[in-house]
Amino acid sequence: MIAGKHEEINIVKKLQPNSRDCFACGLANQIGLKIRFYNIRPGEVEARYTVDEAYQGYPGIVHGGIVAAMLDEISYRSLIVDDPQRLMFTARLNIRYRENVPVNQPLRLVGKAGKVKSRTASASGHIYGPDNKLLAEAEALLVRVPKEIYKTEEFEALGWKVYSENELSSTKRIG
Repeated sequence: MIAGKHEEINIVKKLQPNSRDCFACGLANQIGLKIRFYNIRPGEVEARYTVDEAYQGYPGIVHGGIVAAMLDEISYRSLIVDDPQRLMFTARLNIRYRENVPVNQPLRLVGKAGKVKSRTASASGHIYGPDNKLLAEAEALLVRVPKEIYKTEEFEALGWKVYSENELSSTKRIG
């Protein structure tokens, strides 16, 4: 299994749903990141994650595409704190790479919801290093997935749910 290590967050938190197959959060995706996200306050989400060296570009440095994927996901996740069935896709992601993001080092990802309209929303994502230094950030514009594409009662059947520790163990055996 290729995935990073997860660290506990020392504040009141509520685990968000994960997917089975998503690259960023899919718990059964053997090449995915398997990031777990936690609501920490209204409109704000956090994840603690250590990126495995399998996702490096230059030696010791997380590939820029992986950084973009983490920023994309954490930005979106801020918009589902109060509505885990709000499906949105990214229309625009503006990234600022401030410093190299290291592999095998604990990172803190933070997403903050911005303005939410009927069809679109804005959000931001941030990646902080082990010393709490801002390494990368993004501003995202997201568009709501039309309700006729997914029925909310199908979400769990599609693998979108909060997984218990027992279910986590069984997803590691899938594939």
